[in-house]
Amino acid sequence: MKVLTPFASLLFAGVLTFAASGCGKKCSNEDPRARITNNGTQNASVQIKTSGGSTVNINNVAAGASSDYANYAAGTTTFTLKVNNVDYVKTTDVSKCHEYTIAIDRSNVITVTDTDRNN
Repeated sequence: MKVLTPFASLLFAGVLTFAASGCGKKCSNEDPRARITNNGTQNASVQIKTSGGSTVNINNVAAGASSDYANYAAGTTTFTLKVNNVDYVKTTDVSKCHEYTIAIDRSNVITVTDTDRNN
């Protein structure tokens, strides 16, 4: 029985290449995104202001809840959370293909957690 070695090798290499390309990046130069996690006791809203001047608002997140993600431009970003008509501000640099969780605790301390969407 004759084995088609060159054809089998080529087929194997093609399957291997296809499989490897499927395991690549999950994110391709996409804008960052953020959500608010409200660990406080009152409703919270966040204004996301980018260095380019655009603004995204996530409003009225109930205590103990998280919002959906909102996309915005990469760069230096200011997160302004409003709780009981008081503003709490955190500024950080954000990158493409990252997502951020902006959490506020019972003492109104803001933490920003960064997750690379390619991991």
